[in-house]
Amino acid sequence: MDYTSGIKAYLEEEKRVIDNLNIDHINMVMNIFENARLQGQRIFICGNGGSASTASHFTADFNKGVSEKLDKRYDFECLSDNIPTMMAIANDISYEEVFRELLKNKLHEGDVVVGISGSGNSKNVVNAISYAKEHGAKTVVFVGYDGGKLIGIADHHVHINVDNMQITEDIHMILDHLMMYTLTHRE
Repeated sequence: MDYTSGIKAYLEEEKRVIDNLNIDHINMVMNIFENARLQGQRIFICGNGGSASTASHFTADFNKGVSEKLDKRYDFECLSDNIPTMMAIANDISYEEVFRELLKNKLHEGDVVVGISGSGNSKNVVNAISYAKEHGAKTVVFVGYDGGKLIGIADHHVHINVDNMQITEDIHMILDHLMMYTLTHRE
């Protein structure tokens, strides 16, 4: 089989979407993260499926990679990483509450809550972002497609404007590495 035309089409679409990213929105999110670090505030991040993996990767890259040579370090926590607690909440309450319930234990005013959702409609992420806003946290979302509900409720967003989950998730991961690289290679 010759898959080259499909490979080329996918890569061309990904390049087109990358070329249309709103760099000002990315810069704003980086400043929110940096301000949280400097003010000793926590950054909570969550997502489902591939977005949970991206949230976990952000946590590793910022807590270790970006923080490694800093005196004042990042304090990222991936809400998707504690599987036993998530499963207990999902079983006893509802899967829609897995992130909000964790925030009830940990969130302080001024902290940052980041939601990652390709569709922008993941109910548990929507609930977490809504709870965070109600309790004085700054909210950031990484979304795709039309942005879903999250783009309308979060304080800040980076919107991957494409109706393709794989490209959306690719670019969310690129954003993590872009931010990590930029923050570790400061002028």
